Amino acid sequence: MGIIMTEGNGVDKVFYYFRQICGIPHGSGNVDRLSDYLVKFARERNLCCIQDQLKNVIIIKEASEGYEDIPPLILQGHMDMVAVKKPEAQIDLASEGLCLKTKGDYLYAEGTSLGGDDGIALAIALAILDTEEIKHPRLEVVLTVDEEVGMDGARELDVSMLTARRMLNLDSEKEGIFLVGCAGGARVDWELPVAFEKRPGVRYRVEIKGLLGGHSGDEIHKERGNSNSLMGRLLTQCRLEAGIFLCGLSGGLADNAIPRETEATVLLPADREHAFTDTLRRVEAEMKRELATKDPGVRIEAERLGEETAECLTQEDTGRVSALIFAAPGGVQAMSADMEGLVETSLNMGIVRLAGEKLTVQFSVRSSLESAKRALIRRLEALAGLAGARQSVRGDYPGWAYRKESPFRDQAVEVYEKLYGKKPELSAIHAGLECGLFSAKLPGLECISIGPDMKDIHTTEERLSISSTKRVWEYVLQLLKQR
Repeated sequence: MGIIMTEGNGVDKVFYYFRQICGIPHGSGNVDRLSDYLVKFARERNLCCIQDQLKNVIIIKEASEGYEDIPPLILQGHMDMVAVKKPEAQIDLASEGLCLKTKGDYLYAEGTSLGGDDGIALAIALAILDTEEIKHPRLEVVLTVDEEVGMDGARELDVSMLTARRMLNLDSEKEGIFLVGCAGGARVDWELPVAFEKRPGVRYRVEIKGLLGGHSGDEIHKERGNSNSLMGRLLTQCRLEAGIFLCGLSGGLADNAIPRETEATVLLPADREHAFTDTLRRVEAEMKRELATKDPGVRIEAERLGEETAECLTQEDTGRVSALIFAAPGGVQAMSADMEGLVETSLNMGIVRLAGEKLTVQFSVRSSLESAKRALIRRLEALAGLAGARQSVRGDYPGWAYRKESPFRDQAVEVYEKLYGKKPELSAIHAGLECGLFSAKLPGLECISIGPDMKDIHTTEERLSISSTKRVWEYVLQLLKQR
């Protein structure tokens, strides 16, 4: 990799440990080697260390001389990264480390995601633990697993040994913005049993595509098109106007990603083809008009597969499936009354699949109000029940409520202002952070979440700013030595 030019203050150690971390495969579900590396690091420095069955790691470093009476502090981040690669990249992310490169001010990984989210948190923590020159109170470094796939590590972590009620989470991607609240969430799954029959007709493949997609927390407020929801609308219209029968259905890649493409195969009577193609053209024109500004690339593509006798859903189940997907709520449900521009409650129908003898649908539900989250889950359950579907809930995690009074936050703001001559922006996000789970487990916990500038996280274009990392490092050191 290229040489990273930095300036003293121990920041070289941050990049050293970041390189070490990137050399160890650590995609979600594949963090054992990295977890063991952290344990080895701690034991070589005679630091108290606990590794649980899930491979979460807690490392304790006692206070520097003269800081014994300062309240202890949790430094927190997660081990796992979203490990994705370009199709042409010759790398096995399950067994090989990343190929790091620099370009200007940015650090990136060739052909893959970088894992700055949240490898930089680990690197900062290790750089602090690996020196006696940095003054600090008792540090409780908490490094969790599988944050990116449901926060399972934080959810199951035993926190009984933690004494601190102040926490610095290092899992944010915009320097100068202190996150002080986040939404809670849950995954909701539907299963609807369906019946197939053989029927003659003309079979078509229909696709809704060209949408922008995006993260269902960070970008739900942009009201981009959801290809699954749009397909429910299209199928319902085609059933009413062309008498279609549904043969297959597949859309979306993850419950927390706004789906960009959905494909259906349908069968229709030979004498209804003209009505069918007319419906496709009209509905496409409607969608293009409605999404002209928000999602201008939307389009419907159809391919005639030929006349045949094919397996398709019964008339009743074609109606149930299309109506259920069409009727399912989606997008922003409420905006916050306390923080301007913040989404309070939303949901995203991320995945639909017709396979075997069942339809499966997966939602991501989010809200900064626990009662609103529960109400939305019950609303989905009521709708599923009307259609004869079974609902289950998984990955439930609490929100992180904004504290009106927080001495730790006030101190953090003051230190930032003294260091940079301006106040940081206090903000909340509609995505989830582990701060919510820790706040629920540790009553009275005061948190802030910070981090250096990163771009295009979770993608092969992910980049980490070198200069921003240096400034965040300097800020953390100043915060640690406050008395």
